[in-house]
Amino acid sequence: MKSHQTTIIDIAHELKISKSTVSRALIGHPNVKHTTRMAVLELAEKMDYQRNMHAISLITRKSSTLGVIVPEFTSSYFPEIIIGAQTAATAAGYNIIISQSNESYETEVANTRVMLANQVDGIMISMTKETRNYDHFKVFQRKGIPIVFFNRVCDEMKVPKVVVDDYDGAFKVVEHLLSIGKNKIAHLAGPDSLSMSVKRLSGYLDALKKHQVAINEQWIIPYDLSIPKVSIYVNHLLNLENPPNAIFAINDPTAIEAIQVIKKAGLRIPQDIAVAGFSNDYISSLIEPSLTTMSQPVQKIGIKAIELLIDQIKRDVKDWKAVTHVLKTELIIRNSTLIS
Repeated sequence: MKSHQTTIIDIAHELKISKSTVSRALIGHPNVKHTTRMAVLELAEKMDYQRNMHAISLITRKSSTLGVIVPEFTSSYFPEIIIGAQTAATAAGYNIIISQSNESYETEVANTRVMLANQVDGIMISMTKETRNYDHFKVFQRKGIPIVFFNRVCDEMKVPKVVVDDYDGAFKVVEHLLSIGKNKIAHLAGPDSLSMSVKRLSGYLDALKKHQVAINEQWIIPYDLSIPKVSIYVNHLLNLENPPNAIFAINDPTAIEAIQVIKKAGLRIPQDIAVAGFSNDYISSLIEPSLTTMSQPVQKIGIKAIELLIDQIKRDVKDWKAVTHVLKTELIIRNSTLIS
């Protein structure tokens, strides 16, 4: 037997009012009496009525839905940001649609089309490592849909952004490694398509220059964030005629993989070679040795991105402000750099 889903016609019939009155009551139209609206809402709940959000969006021109696109879910970083975003969105009366691009530009483009099809009121995005063309993002601007970038941002577009101080964080990690006597510091860097990779590399280089430590180009290896490749690069560093005595990795997953490779090689961490990461991933405190890293206020990133998005939604397009909100990082020193 086919089940029947309650419609506004059923509610209208039960209350002996027009279906247009029911429709207006459900979206909070000011011309509906308070008593009528409460009667409609109470009956709708009793009859388990599910609102047709697409139909409502056609009437109000708002879906009360925000889109979130992230590049991956392999670490705890982006899920933590989404927790913050969900909290802020819910408090403001919005739902969110979440998709991940699996570090694929083509999937990212497809994800933006899904968001447009679902008529999101705004979207927050962290790009893939492959993204170098931004036309699929610019569609939102042309349609008057606010967009906020976070973590991995598009510098070409004048829109709000939420980032951490990548340069300062990297600078402080390298200074810490120098302070424990490690003056041969390698850097497993990210792709130069990501501004955060460029800023962390700049912080690394400037810290070495400040302390008059020679820069060895052999110890700087940019890579595409594909974790299986880390073992190749770390083994290469370890087998150099002049190997480094410390590794600063672009992120924690890279640093954690580097630790495994170094341990397999029979070297001691941090006595023979120290390791530091960036992001304070959940597992970084659980591995052996625990990982020194730069902690980022990840949930705050999600909260701030949603706040900026909603602020844009409330403004006329001509009043949109392309602000960049920079959050501070914090050095967390653990056993991978603690020399007793």
